[in-house]
Amino acid sequence: MALPGGLLTRGEEPVPLKSISVTLSIREFVAGVSATLNYENEEEVPLETFFVFPMDEDSAVYSFEAEIDGKKIKAELKDKRKAHSIYESALSNRRQAFLLEEDRYSRDVFCCNVGNLHPGSKVALTLKYVQELPLEADGTLRYVLPAVLNPRYCRPGSSEDSCLNMKTPVVPLEELPYTFSMIATIRSQHGIERIQSNCPFSPMEYLGDDKTSAQVSLTEGHKFDRDVELLIYYSEKHTPSVAVEMGQAKDNPVDGLMKDPSAMVCFYPNIPEVESPVICGEFVFLMDRSGSMHCPISKQDKSQLRIEAAKETLILLLKSLPIGCYFNVYGFGTSYEAFFPNSVEYTQQTMEEALRRVQLMRADLGGTEILTPLQIIYGEPSIPGHPLQLFIFTDGEVTDTFSVINEVRRNRTKHRCFSFGIGEGASTSLIKGIARVAGGTSEFITGKARMQSKALSALKRALQPAVEDISVSWDLPRGLSAKMLSPEQTVLYRGQRLIIYALLSGTMPPADATGEVCLKYMLQGKSFENRVTFSLQPKPDDNFTIHRLAAKSFLQTKDMGFRDTPAKDKKDVLKVSIDCGVISSQTAFIAVNKSLNKPVQGPLARRDVPRPILFGAASMIPRFYGGAHSKPSSSYSPPASQPTRINHYPSMSYQRDDYKPCRPMISKEMCALVFGDNHLVQLISLQNADGSWYPDENLAGILGRSLEDLLAAIPVKDANSSSWATVLAMVWLHSNAKQMKCEWELLEKKARTWIRIHAASIMQELVKAAIAFTKSSVDPAIFAL
Repeated sequence: MALPGGLLTRGEEPVPLKSISVTLSIREFVAGVSATLNYENEEEVPLETFFVFPMDEDSAVYSFEAEIDGKKIKAELKDKRKAHSIYESALSNRRQAFLLEEDRYSRDVFCCNVGNLHPGSKVALTLKYVQELPLEADGTLRYVLPAVLNPRYCRPGSSEDSCLNMKTPVVPLEELPYTFSMIATIRSQHGIERIQSNCPFSPMEYLGDDKTSAQVSLTEGHKFDRDVELLIYYSEKHTPSVAVEMGQAKDNPVDGLMKDPSAMVCFYPNIPEVESPVICGEFVFLMDRSGSMHCPISKQDKSQLRIEAAKETLILLLKSLPIGCYFNVYGFGTSYEAFFPNSVEYTQQTMEEALRRVQLMRADLGGTEILTPLQIIYGEPSIPGHPLQLFIFTDGEVTDTFSVINEVRRNRTKHRCFSFGIGEGASTSLIKGIARVAGGTSEFITGKARMQSKALSALKRALQPAVEDISVSWDLPRGLSAKMLSPEQTVLYRGQRLIIYALLSGTMPPADATGEVCLKYMLQGKSFENRVTFSLQPKPDDNFTIHRLAAKSFLQTKDMGFRDTPAKDKKDVLKVSIDCGVISSQTAFIAVNKSLNKPVQGPLARRDVPRPILFGAASMIPRFYGGAHSKPSSSYSPPASQPTRINHYPSMSYQRDDYKPCRPMISKEMCALVFGDNHLVQLISLQNADGSWYPDENLAGILGRSLEDLLAAIPVKDANSSSWATVLAMVWLHSNAKQMKCEWELLEKKARTWIRIHAASIMQELVKAAIAFTKSSVDPAIFAL
């Protein structure tokens, strides 16, 4: 709150952190970021301040420096234990010291300590990092600057030394006592079409007539109520490329990754769309039902509650599964539930039972305890011929993310994992980490993004035929070799970008020499390859961007947290981290101001920089805790360290012979009560497991007609009424929900298959009549079988 003495915390102490300024530079699909934290001590005693803040887990932090009274002090990256020892020694000797470290339990949380900030002094701390930018499904580049750090659930007795467990003050957004500014410059040879953001930005300004560079800046008054997101649209399609960066050996005789030139290879494999001859799989959906799932996805008006979006998504997923696969649904919080004792075969009966359970789901299971249900799922016996595909939906509010990632990693050979982070502040370390180690993909649902479309895109990937025998080979001049730094690629998905890092060792050829790199893979017995020819002339970069991105890629593979990294990997992690200057869980940046003529005088006072708190999250922190905090539950949560299993729903025996398409046991009024006025979800909920629809009052109501009119309009005598209903439903989808086709195209594919089997000979007549009956303008040609 603002008082005459300056900006104060609720404890009446001035807040030393005054502002955060960020300079963002994006070149093609790599971001370079410089963030400056400006501190000022307005008190009469020396201070030690702590600032806990989020970072994207893909960030390669490589520089940390302090500027005091015009003098710059560059921090050194050291073993974390040694860095802490130096910091504590400096404080005890009344010297100024600065420490930057990654949290011990999560790669996306950092803590910055300022020690012995004497009265009246100002200091600017600048950290720099580089980061690959993810590619969205439509080719858009996405940059996110995390600004939201929600409270995270901590299991009793675990991760007490996480910086997230400090007594950090939280304040309402309007009372946040420091400001935030950002300016972004984007450059691309492909040309920049437009830039969009979820936050107010200045209009895009081109920096040249060729439109290959542009600049935008965040308008004043950002309140840390959302992560800052930029969507960058280039004018031309992304193409395969190789960039070669000069090493340090020319100017500085070094060893390790920084010595030789490095190469960054970017492939966009054109994997053909093919049908899998046999659709099989065990699909397990693990859904977060902790109390925080009752919050809106974002602060934007009419934003859907997380749990409601999750329920709609589950309905779409369940309707889109292929007949003959197996599935189950788990809900988790402090306790957890399963829809069925074990995964069951996907039939009409099991699908209807699962849908009934989805409608009863609430965000009522307490804190975000995901580890034990994962262990239960992995402990279930495998189903022969049906590989496990795991879909995890969570707001990611877990303190010890490394434990969860390690559990998924230990079981990586038996499944693929697709993860979804819901809402502002979802842990990028958790969401990206579990997908990366288990060969899946990760998505984040914020702002106006729809969970439903992203989940269905992931299901399409899970249903793709497996790409096999993936390999990368190099054709280089004699005396030059490539050493791969990226992990061996075992999974490729259609539409996915592939980035590979390598060191080029040996004698560099003349300036006009070229090399070639080739990506090969097999799909359904056919061989495919992508080749890129590139210049071998390395380009200098003062920031050694490619080397540091390569180091980050290596560290993400080997670094499993301060506590859990195996001894055999810890040595490699330390060496690569320190050699390349990229922070890890085993290292920290430390700087000591040795230029002060005399030690700082007076007792040292501690000040924790407050964090903003978002909507529903405020109710989850009723008071400060000396150690770990838990998110309160709207239901009973036992005090034991392990979550309690709530009995699964009543066990039933399901056989393939039980399946019969039947009239849905739900009235028109109940359908509207459950799904509201969302006609798309209503229509999808009525589809049978085999892809057909049954003609009933619910379908007629969605079409705006009576059931009598619907049945009387059947155009072919003695035609199966379900064939007519199915074609009507397909026409409605194309007429009324075309913009959401990505959410229903899988279930429409099931409908087409059903029609092909049951009514192929009369399909043309049914479509023509359905278009007339619904007064649609849909082109009949799109229904060709």
